[in-house]
Amino acid sequence: MGVQAKICGLTTPEAVSAALEGGAAFLGFMFFARSPRNVDPATAARLAMPVRGAARIVAVTVDPDDGEVDRIAAVLKPDLIQLHGAESPSRARAIAVRSGAGVIKVVPVAESADLARAADYETVVQHLMFETKPPKDADRPGGLGAAFDWTLLAGRRFQRPWFLAGGLDPWNLAEAVQQSGAPLLDVSSGVERGPGLKDPALIRAFLDAAKRV
Repeated sequence: MGVQAKICGLTTPEAVSAALEGGAAFLGFMFFARSPRNVDPATAARLAMPVRGAARIVAVTVDPDDGEVDRIAAVLKPDLIQLHGAESPSRARAIAVRSGAGVIKVVPVAESADLARAADYETVVQHLMFETKPPKDADRPGGLGAAFDWTLLAGRRFQRPWFLAGGLDPWNLAEAVQQSGAPLLDVSSGVERGPGLKDPALIRAFLDAAKRV
């Protein structure tokens, strides 16, 4: 059957090619200065050019202001904007209207009660994403390579399609889908050979594994 996957934090043409050839449904470009995967809108637009129309282009942001939203929308023209910060439902809606793009809202998860936040966003976003809640001393809200208890999502139903993220790699992907029931997957550090260094072979391995589950 297989599940669709998003390869996030792309920074090189080689990684983009591996994601496209492997059948990634979503490609993510990171706009957050503290991330080792940070790019500027013009670079992201160049990288996205060969895959536009074949995969959905996602701009990953953290509490973007209007100026950043406008720059990304004008230069990259993403299909989706991923909100990885403390954006409220009303802010998520405003970003969708301002950018003309769909929105993915990340919900950080450490325990079952955290999943309740999804209901606040379901009427204003196109997708949800459940990612591991970072420790209090973390310098960024995601991309840390840590997993949460996937069984917290087992049997849950949401109004929007949702991604599972956090700590996924080619070797635990099948178990993650089995335990969570995730219809969509998101990976970043799990297909890297070092912080921000995507490995085309690992990208292909992840996407091959996604097709087999």
